[in-house]
Order: sequence, then structure tokens, then C-alpha cells
Amino acid sequence: MTRTSLKEFNCSLAQAAEVIGDKWTLLILREAFFGTTSFSEFRKNLGVAKTVLSDRLQSLVDHGVLERAPTRPGVDRYTYRLTAAGRDFFPTLITLMQWSDKWVFGPGSEPFCVMDKETMSPVQQVGVQARDGHFLTPRETTFGPGPGANEETREALVSLKPGNRAL
Repeated sequence: MTRTSLKEFNCSLAQAAEVIGDKWTLLILREAFFGTTSFSEFRKNLGVAKTVLSDRLQSLVDHGVLERAPTRPGVDRYTYRLTAAGRDFFPTLITLMQWSDKWVFGPGSEPFCVMDKETMSPVQQVGVQARDGHFLTPRETTFGPGPGANEETREALVSLKPGNRAL
């Protein structure tokens, strides 16, 4: 199946989806945060086809989310480790897991929870916070053009008046 490219979209979410927006990619990143580093470990833990895994790992390396290093000189085996860009995905991964825990599994049915290593207590729900630290609801936010917005994006944002949004 051919995937439609989102590279032409002047949109941060579209570009993130271009890099991360695939079920196997998300699960590979989860495994990387769990400490998985080798192709065989990823394959065993996920049950994913070799070709799919190879493609997704290469894409994550190409996009700077994972780095690949030989296990030892002269051997055609590699380890995969999160880069700074990969580690920065951690809050997003936790947000997706918490959303699924609430809306797919339901409270009390979570497969596992993220814990503070020091206190062994569950982490707080991830959310959007104002600069003063209080959490914001969608109704308390708006979207405006960023420094990289092109003319098409600026025009699209004009139609996002707070009264017109379905939030």
C-alpha cells in the first residue's frame, strides 16, 4: 500500500505525521523508550515483518529520531538509540498512551502506567499548560501564524476565529 506524502503541507502536525504517523513507528519508539536497541529485539517484541521494521527503523534514522551504530567493527549488526529528537518525543508518547488508557481501555483497565522512578507513583496527566503552569482547555487556546507560516497557512488561519471552531 502506497502512503500519501504530507511533505507539501505547511503544518507542524502534518510534518510530525510524515515522520512518526504510523502504528509501527509509534510502537518502535515505545520499545526504544523501554530500552530495546537491536533489530532482533524490536522484531521479537513487536512481531512485525522484517521489511516493515527495516523500513521504519531506516526512516527514523533518516529523520534523526534514532541513531544507528554498529554493534562492533566489521559486523553487519546495529544498535538503535534515541537521539535528542527521539527523546523529545517522550511527552507525546505518554500523551497518546494516556489518551488510550482513558478512551480505549477505560479507567481501571490500563495495560500499564508510567511511574516516577524515584517515588514509584503514577505520573501526572500530560496536558497543555499556560506559562504560569495552569492547564488549558481547547476553548482557552487559539492558533496563530508562526514564523514559518506561508501565505496559504496564514489565509487558512484567518478562518479559525474562536467562534467558528468546534472546540
